[in-house]
Amino acid sequence: MKIICIGHNYDNHNSEMAHERPSAPVFFTKPDTAILRNNDPFYIPSFTDECHYETELVIKINRIVKAIDERFAHRCYSEVAVGIDFTARDRQRECVASGLPWEICKAFDKSAPVPNTFIPLAELGGDINALHFALDINGKRVQEGVSGDMIFSPDRLIAYVSQFITLKMGDLIFTGTPAGVGPVKIGDRLVASLEGHTMLDFEVR
Repeated sequence: MKIICIGHNYDNHNSEMAHERPSAPVFFTKPDTAILRNNDPFYIPSFTDECHYETELVIKINRIVKAIDERFAHRCYSEVAVGIDFTARDRQRECVASGLPWEICKAFDKSAPVPNTFIPLAELGGDINALHFALDINGKRVQEGVSGDMIFSPDRLIAYVSQFITLKMGDLIFTGTPAGVGPVKIGDRLVASLEGHTMLDFEVR
């Protein structure tokens, strides 16, 4: 299982981070060791002083996918969830300034909390482009997103990524974060939801 993460996929997030609007999807990968399950606590790594949350709609691939046409990409998933892409923001700035890859700031161990159970898309109305998700920290709403606001739709992302990387059953696609990203600190409680369903509920240590 691998994790494909999409960057720069919401205009409002690009504005808050001073990113240019991409002309094609931007993606990077996380290894399976990045997965954090069971609502286990997230431990802030010792190598960062600025660890940020990024709340994202996550799609689970349900078959082998290679160079699929966007028209047929909807056949490649049936379950969705919300996950967090934890980012060592200070390390990311160093990588960007040096023109280096992002693995040390994005792909570290336990940097991708996801729920044990994904929700069938059919139970949420069946429209991948009309899903609302959110993150609360210590009871305060800090981030909200709607999948229809993505620059590149989930089907477009699958079609694009599968040109370069074969997707397999169980692979996860983190589809990008909207505006509202920010730091976490020890003692924070994060609760992520999708269409009113609680997906994650864990603490930062």
